Amino acid sequence: MTSFGTLLDPIADKAAIGTAMIGLSIQGKLWWWVTIVILFREVAVTVLRFAVIRGGVIPASKGGKLKTMCQGFGIGFYILPLPAWAHLPRDIFMAFTIGITLSTGFDYFKKALTK
Repeated sequence: MTSFGTLLDPIADKAAIGTAMIGLSIQGKLWWWVTIVILFREVAVTVLRFAVIRGGVIPASKGGKLKTMCQGFGIGFYILPLPAWAHLPRDIFMAFTIGITLSTGFDYFKKALTK
């Protein structure tokens, strides 16, 4: 585990998630606003991490890891050919994922401002 790896690992996760979400939005399977909100948070946190890097790398929190896992599952639910009755639970799960995404984003900013 290195500082470089601690910095690059979340960026790789964000690139994979972002690519999948953009692809789903292009196909019309995922609303663009969901993709934009999540990508905005991801870019903002990445810029924040680079802005405060002199004070030390902000490692991924448990909430951030949960966020990434939920985003991955959420994307999977939009890729799978689910029956129509499963669309509402899928959308509710994505709403939960957006909540975690925004909450952990605010947490990162709070940690950076108190450093």
